[in-house]
Amino acid sequence: MPDEEIVRIHSSSGTTGTPIIIPYTQKDVDDWAKIFARCYEMAGITALDRIQITPGYGLWTAGIGFQLGAEHLGAMTIPMGPGNTDKQLRMMKDMKATVLCATSSYALLLAEEIAKRNMTDSIYLKKGVIGSERWGDKMRKRIADELGVQLYDIYGLTEIYGPGIAMSCDYECGMHYWDDYVYFEIVDPTTGKNVPDGEIGELVITTLRKQGAPLIRYRTHDLTRFLPGDCRCGSRFPRIDTLIGRTDDMVKVKGVNIFPSQIEEMLKGVEEASSEYQFMLDHMNGKDVCTLFVEINNGVEPKLAAKVIQQEFKNKIGVTTNVKPVFIGDLPRSEKKSTRIFDNRY
Repeated sequence: MPDEEIVRIHSSSGTTGTPIIIPYTQKDVDDWAKIFARCYEMAGITALDRIQITPGYGLWTAGIGFQLGAEHLGAMTIPMGPGNTDKQLRMMKDMKATVLCATSSYALLLAEEIAKRNMTDSIYLKKGVIGSERWGDKMRKRIADELGVQLYDIYGLTEIYGPGIAMSCDYECGMHYWDDYVYFEIVDPTTGKNVPDGEIGELVITTLRKQGAPLIRYRTHDLTRFLPGDCRCGSRFPRIDTLIGRTDDMVKVKGVNIFPSQIEEMLKGVEEASSEYQFMLDHMNGKDVCTLFVEINNGVEPKLAAKVIQQEFKNKIGVTTNVKPVFIGDLPRSEKKSTRIFDNRY
């Protein structure tokens, strides 16, 4: 593609290495706006909604993707970007935002602040479009309950337009992807061979219409699976499951592979535990030492919670870990993505 056809560049965050520069033609930008508008429509968002956008703008594709889709839809945008929570909440209230676009980490932070400030009756939010990081069921329930909204998962990556290539529907049964713009495969992360439908593997994407940076069989490192059959929402677009994790999220402890999704699934079954945690790995005296910091619900006895969580971790994941219960709000909140696993062994 000649340089004169390129109207914009974006850059990946460099999660797995050196950031990648991605060029866009005007057609790429227009196509991105169209498919992102589809995402809003999948969630029942219309031109009458007021969409508050909290992800970052600039080289990152997130903020501007939400903006493009909203403008194509004809909805009013409130282009806040990340941070400045006081101003976020003031604008949310004054502009009567009905849709919040955010990472799950920042959506939780805003939900907690709204509750602390007794603002629940002063906001008009109805829906939340959440992306950029994996989040567990407990976190989803907390955000939905505290904000009083219906939540939708959105998926994308800078190398393939940006956010907006897949979106969940009202039935919360995976994400529909736009197979007229992208071709999805699920492969074994080790062999690269396709896995049977319904089995978990790494998502591989081929672009079908992209001009500036067309890609063939791009390895995303994202783990998911195809969901066969028709969706109850009636959409003809095929589905993948919400992301289970990333191939590079995994840590190995005493021969056991551990993903954040496993810890979240384990905590889901523990009544004493809230949604937020951090898993620390250290190497001491020739041994790997695991410590799980986890927020516990109000009124729960910390020693009892630690015992229950430690036993569940051993039963479900197969590794013994130290458990350090903390109170809700003690672990750091993020305006962007939250880091869950810290490997300090190397």
